Formats: sequence, structure tokens, C-alpha cells
Amino acid sequence: MKYATKSIIVLAFLSALFSFVKFDHCLNTNFATPDVYTHACYSDLPALFGARDLINHVWPYASASNSVEYPPITGLVMWASALPTHSDKIYFLINVGLIALLFIGTVLLVAKMKPELWYLLPVAPAVIGSLYINWDLWAVASAVLAIYYFDRRLYDYSALALGLSIATKFFPIVLLAPIALIFYRRGQLRDAIRYLIVTAGTWLLINAPFIIFNQTGWWRFFKMNGERGVDFGSLWYALNLFGISTSNLNTLSILLFLIGIAAYAVYFFGLGQLPTLASTSFIVVAIFTISSKVYSPQYVLWLTPLAILAMRDKKDRPAFWIWQGAELIYHLAIWEYLASYSGSHFGLPAKAYAAATLIRIGATIFFAARVSTRSAHPQNLEFLISQSGGYA
Repeated sequence: MKYATKSIIVLAFLSALFSFVKFDHCLNTNFATPDVYTHACYSDLPALFGARDLINHVWPYASASNSVEYPPITGLVMWASALPTHSDKIYFLINVGLIALLFIGTVLLVAKMKPELWYLLPVAPAVIGSLYINWDLWAVASAVLAIYYFDRRLYDYSALALGLSIATKFFPIVLLAPIALIFYRRGQLRDAIRYLIVTAGTWLLINAPFIIFNQTGWWRFFKMNGERGVDFGSLWYALNLFGISTSNLNTLSILLFLIGIAAYAVYFFGLGQLPTLASTSFIVVAIFTISSKVYSPQYVLWLTPLAILAMRDKKDRPAFWIWQGAELIYHLAIWEYLASYSGSHFGLPAKAYAAATLIRIGATIFFAARVSTRSAHPQNLEFLISQSGGYA
């Protein structure tokens, strides 16, 4: 067991190191434009260090117009990691070290939950390419932990981890949908209510000081997302590039998400065996990313651990690699498309970028369909029966 753990750590470390090599060119050129796009090594870490005045150690929620566009935990990480330095290079390296540790921890957790397929996470090319774009892994790690605890019926721990995750990046709030479905199928109404209360209470406890003392700065995250128009990577942006205009985007995005969730709920209730949260989370998060107004390349970090947990066995690997290949195509396409806006002598044409976006979405749907049809399998049922019910 010790040898296996060491092997997991070594492979995850090598993956994190290889990802750093990808970003090293931009580090050496001080993240100059258009280099960050042509060499596909753009990162929000140094970009927001200056843009949000973290370089001067300004409190991240002090300004109504220039606060960080993230929930409190991410904002605190951004601010605290800036305190030791005024150098964007050192700031980048500090955050790279923290993200690498989180990645190793996430790989260890996935290995514990899916011991036969965990290695796919550290070798996934789109994951390696995206590790240091943003602070997403802070939320990913706690979201995976919430799933780990939930499937062991340690509901309080799971709810605490999920509340923490939502206070970090907010996207994990969509995990409440499959959690509600599972509780309903089990007839655990009391547990469902308690889970929601603990999750909401954890989120509120973290957010309350910011709501009270930095309300306008704290609200900027929600305001920006509400006012955001069609943005890079989304289905809606690709349609626009093909000349299909979209209006009432907020309504369309929410409607598509609700239709997707409703369709999956119908499928879920038709299953003969109750699947685990690990095997259903990917589907819901995939629906969310497909319907969203934006798809940043680091969102693959949200999806890949969940994708591996949703896989039944090695027979799902070809579908996984098809999906990862599409994500890698998109990863390269977005940067070369942005290069055309930044003074580069070459770049990807708009319709080619739109095609890459639709390929990525199609591959996500394909992989989701593959794993959903195989998600309710005997090993999940046996695992659930083996666990004691109720709270830890």
C-alpha cells in the first residue's frame, strides 16, 4: 500500500512538473502578449495579480469596481499568496506550488475512490495543459472530497466540504441536484434537509463577514455573472460565430440547464439500481458547462476527476480518450483564436474556433451518454448496501 501511494504521488508530481514546463516559456518572457496565446501558456495568476491590485496587497473585496471576480475562499487565497511578494513571477510560483500540492491530493483521493482508473487523471493531456491557468483546483479538491464522503454516507462531512467548495468557486452548487435525486430515491427526506442546512450554513458562515463588511465587493462576482454576455467557449458563442444570434442569454442558458437536468432526472428514476454520487456528478456538471455562457479551458479540471469516477471499467477508456482529445483540440484552439486579437502574425479563424467548440461539446455529450448508460452497475449497489446509513 505504501508503495502504491508513493507511485501515485510520483506520477501526480511528474504531471504537475510537466504542466509547469508548458508555462515556463511565459514565465521567462514575463507573460508578454501575444506570447501567452501563441505558446498556449496564458495564466490568470500573474494577470490578476496586477489587474486586481494584489501586487500592492490591496484587500481583494475592497473595491466595488475592481474586486476579484471569485467567491471568498479563492479571493483569500489570491490575497494571502500575494502578501510575501510584489513580483508577479514569484506570485505565480507560490500559487503553482500550492496548486501542485492540491493536484497531488486530488489524485490521491481519486485513486482511493477509483483504484483501477485513477492514473487517467495525471496523464490526461488537457488536465496537464490547464493546471496553472486559474485557481480552480481549490474548488475541485473540496468537491471531490464532498463526493467521497457522500458515497460513504458521511453526510455531515460531505456537506461541510461542499459548502466550502461552493464558497470557493460556486460551480459545485450543481452537485446538489444529483444529491437531491439520490436522497429522494432512498426516501431520506430528513437527511436531505439536514444536508442542505449544513451546506448552506457552511457557505453562509464563510460568506457572512464579506456580506457584512464588503458587500459591494463581494457582490461583484454575482453581478458580473448575471450581466455577462455570450463568452468564449460556450455553445452560444460558437453559434454567434456561425451567424446564429442569441438573445435573452440568461434565460436560454438557465432553460437549457433545467431541460438537461429534467431529462437526466427522468433517466435517473428509470434506473433499476441506485448509482453513487460519484457516478452521476459528471453528467450534471457536464450539462452545466454545456449550457453555460462561458467555457474557460481550465473547466476541464472540474470535469476530468468526475469523468474518471463515473467510468465503470477499462471498457470506458476509448470514450475517455476521445473526449480528452476534443478537450485538447479546444485547449489549443482558444489560445490561437485569441492570438488573432493580440497582434500575432497568425491565429485561428473564427469559424475554425467555433468548430473546435462544437467538437468539444459533442465529445462531452458522447462521453456523458457512454458513462450514463453504464453508471448503474452491481459494484455501486453492493458498495451502498455495505455502508451503514445515517450521519457520522
